[in-house]
Amino acid sequence: MPTRRGAFLVSAPPSAMTHTSRPPYDLAIFDLDGTLADTMAQFGSFVMRAAERFGLPPIDEARLEGFRDVDPKAIVEELRIPFWKVPRIARYMRALAAEEPIALFEGAGELLRALPARGVKVAIVTSNSEANLRRALGGELFDAIEHRECGVSLWGKASRLRKVARRSRVPLDRAIYVGDELRDADAAASAGMDFGAVSWGYNRPEALRAKNPRHLFADLDDLATKISGAGLGASAA
Repeated sequence: MPTRRGAFLVSAPPSAMTHTSRPPYDLAIFDLDGTLADTMAQFGSFVMRAAERFGLPPIDEARLEGFRDVDPKAIVEELRIPFWKVPRIARYMRALAAEEPIALFEGAGELLRALPARGVKVAIVTSNSEANLRRALGGELFDAIEHRECGVSLWGKASRLRKVARRSRVPLDRAIYVGDELRDADAAASAGMDFGAVSWGYNRPEALRAKNPRHLFADLDDLATKISGAGLGASAA
């Protein structure tokens, strides 16, 4: 499982793309929380605080662990949350996130440097806010990523994924969405692109496997290999 690290760089000029063979994908779109950023502990705390703030049923550690096997709709139903209240709760949790540091998984920087060098475009589609994404990445990296879709609703990722692919001028069958949640798998399927599940995020690998992802990544090196054709330690030449 990856560990945390601070900042990283993402882009490489076209001249650095020296592979003669085509990588498995032309576009890799990443989720942020639980995929590139280690926010699991914060998320649990935010859920508990939101429950208290909005008068939801009590949520303890055992209940939080159970949520890791189901999708957001099941959680909303179990907690009897009116759907009109979901955006308010999401905004509250994003505001809480703005008060906390966001640590990136170790190796994410190397990964995101390697992909563009091998001809794979990189983008981010996240439910987190643009301000929180900028804080997580830092200004230089944030600006280096051409396509960023932030503040996406719980069930609004599919249209954003299609939008990023269209603006990147990459066919859907040459794109992959990398995430850590069941809703990420659903969004990728609805958008018509492959889904790659990470094994270190919010939903457990067993739950993600039931969605039949194209890939279930063991670690970031495995991810790099299956998306670009070579592991993190491989030269781009």
